[in-house]
Amino acid sequence: MAKRNEPYRYCVVESYYPDSTAGLHGPIHIRPVAGQEFSTDLHVECSKDLVNPRIYPVGTRFRIRVKLTDRLGNGEFLYSYFGWPVEVVE
Repeated sequence: MAKRNEPYRYCVVESYYPDSTAGLHGPIHIRPVAGQEFSTDLHVECSKDLVNPRIYPVGTRFRIRVKLTDRLGNGEFLYSYFGWPVEVVE
């Protein structure tokens, strides 16, 4: 169930290895970087290229467009369309 009035915003995110992957898919995930409007506890749904270590090493930071949304019964997360451009942040 999407949040209808939630706008897309730019956010800096990073790839990381979570402490536990229980209930998650794959060993590498994406989260917002600390110090922004979004909690670092939020998961980010985005292009799978960002979690491919052959393309980007774990720990790489990206600037992407995201929208806060939710899925019925699963809580909030950030969504970014997989086909949008991605900017690598140094």
